[in-house]
Amino acid sequence: MKLLLIGPLPPPITGNSLVNKVIVDNLRTYCPIDVDFVNTSDPKFRESVGEFSLEKVFFFIGRYKTLYKVFRSSKVYITPGQTFWGILKYAPFILFAKLLKKELIVHIHGDYLWQEYEKLTGVKKRIFKFLFSQFNKGIVLSKSLRRNLIPFLSDNKIFELPNFVEDYLFEINLERKLNQNFRELRIIYLSNLMKEKGILDLLEALLILKERNIHFNAKLAGNIDEELEKEIFKYLKKLEGNVKYLGVVSGYEKKELLEWGNVFVFPTYYKMEGQPISILEAYATGNIVLTTNHAGIPDIFKENINGFYVKKKSPQSLAQVLIEMVRKLEQYKYIAVNNRKEAKSKYKISRFLEDFKNILEGR
Repeated sequence: MKLLLIGPLPPPITGNSLVNKVIVDNLRTYCPIDVDFVNTSDPKFRESVGEFSLEKVFFFIGRYKTLYKVFRSSKVYITPGQTFWGILKYAPFILFAKLLKKELIVHIHGDYLWQEYEKLTGVKKRIFKFLFSQFNKGIVLSKSLRRNLIPFLSDNKIFELPNFVEDYLFEINLERKLNQNFRELRIIYLSNLMKEKGILDLLEALLILKERNIHFNAKLAGNIDEELEKEIFKYLKKLEGNVKYLGVVSGYEKKELLEWGNVFVFPTYYKMEGQPISILEAYATGNIVLTTNHAGIPDIFKENINGFYVKKKSPQSLAQVLIEMVRKLEQYKYIAVNNRKEAKSKYKISRFLEDFKNILEGR
């Protein structure tokens, strides 16, 4: 079998691009499948995902010179965007693959597609449905996200494939971490620093803690949205001494950060959100998770078992929960232990690639 993967690869690092990288780098190890790829990553990081611009159009036109790769493949696997423009730019690949009678598989990494479809009208809606209806199979991250493909594919053609944690993150010594790293509140934010992912809510909540003389340390890592850069650095100046921004981290630096912390905060309301890999990484490294009831998160998160929910767009709610964490950090060690066990049993790369292979092979 020859698989052609068409979608974003790092950089920048997103959940979608990381999954694609793992497939490209590792699938051949688990099964006799050769993988080629067309990298559709936008070289610039910005929060305005799915918005039309001439710059994006000219960038994507350059990708069409790789259409010849469809000839060489037996299956074409596409991870498109969730907006009208996000799928339209893949149309030449979809139509060419269909013309050549290649099996087409779509993987949706979020929970916005069904909302976009409901909003569209007229010709745009018909084009949107036509393009998604060309796929032979569809993949979503979890059960509640099946609604994104139900308008386009029959139920038996939609498969659930949860995300994963890279193997090296399981190497931390949890017993040592529980003994050494739970003596003070150590907060981690590990995702792109975007307004809709709750970064400003977190920074405002940390200011509340600082003003109340609550002892804590926090480390933030990820790409900063260009439009938020000035505002974020203003907050960082006010929080100097308590908060460090580490930039983009990966590999050993990411492992070190997740091992250092004890509370992982992700107050997202991002419209494109699906099932954040960063939450699963926090599980694997023995962290308590604070997050929102949003998108596919409830499929992988249970309150009091994996952590605690906070209200969307509410720094006050987040600050209140963090203050509670300071008081009861020792008592909540059981959550860190449970999260580690859950990650080991459900979210290993080997499980992901085996399930992916079975979907490709029609099992």
